[in-house]
Amino acid sequence: MQPVLDPERGRAWIESPYLRSLIAGGLAGTTVDLSLYPLDTLKTRLQSSAGFTSSGGFRGIYRGVGSALIGSAPGAALFFITYDSIKRHLIPSEPIIRRNAEGKEYKECPGNGDGEGREALVHMLAASLGEVAACAVRVPTEVVKQRAQASQHPSSLSSLLYILNQRRAHGFMHVWMELYRGWSITIMREVPFTVIQFPLWEALKRWRANASGKAEVSGVEGGALGSIAGAVAAGITTPLDVLKTRMMLAKERQPMFAMLGSILRESGPRAFFTGIGPRVGWISAGGAIFLGSYQWASNTLGGIEKL
Repeated sequence: MQPVLDPERGRAWIESPYLRSLIAGGLAGTTVDLSLYPLDTLKTRLQSSAGFTSSGGFRGIYRGVGSALIGSAPGAALFFITYDSIKRHLIPSEPIIRRNAEGKEYKECPGNGDGEGREALVHMLAASLGEVAACAVRVPTEVVKQRAQASQHPSSLSSLLYILNQRRAHGFMHVWMELYRGWSITIMREVPFTVIQFPLWEALKRWRANASGKAEVSGVEGGALGSIAGAVAAGITTPLDVLKTRMMLAKERQPMFAMLGSILRESGPRAFFTGIGPRVGWISAGGAIFLGSYQWASNTLGGIEKL
């Protein structure tokens, strides 16, 4: 078992970077989902085909919070342990020792020169694979949560039991498909989102660290930069979020392109930007809380930042 050390200045609480990613990711996911849950509920109801008022309006904005509480930590932990593991494997964190033409050794810091373009590609790859891993937990959680949020069921437990009880009439595979309804569009939404958000966040962090002369940004700085990156990514990917929400809330399963055509015929192109204000506001605040909490927890567990 990985030893947990007594906290000392400059000394890590937890030595393993993988365990730090797991704990910090779980803490960040739970913190952001619980603190911003009401905004997420309002966004879901705005995007519902039944309409905002029919879906519950401003009533019961914590409906379905149980599924979010259960799914937040494992989903975020899966994302960050995948993301950080790929980063550590593909990007050296220590200076590389090289020799010049005279045979003398010198240190080359990773991320300088042409390495910055490679780092951005690694961040895109790591974030994409991290999202695929996280969606194994996130998609069933979202299906159960959003049906409760849209007032299709009185609670997340009721929503889950309704899906599970369909096994008697339709079989296990039907239940599995219901729980993972919207998997493809969720991946199509989350991967572009993270491909925008995380390389931008990492670039902003590197800029800030270089400007301040520090090895790592603080939790507050990481949160502020995460807010900017999240807002940009949220605005660009709103149409995919609308499509994902409509697919998850539909009474019957529909192919993605059939739902796309249905939205265009019934509501027009403007429907794809429904809820963009709450989404950008929610994810901007969420980026600050999520990435700030992660940065703070990672720094603290690694001995970089004090409690």
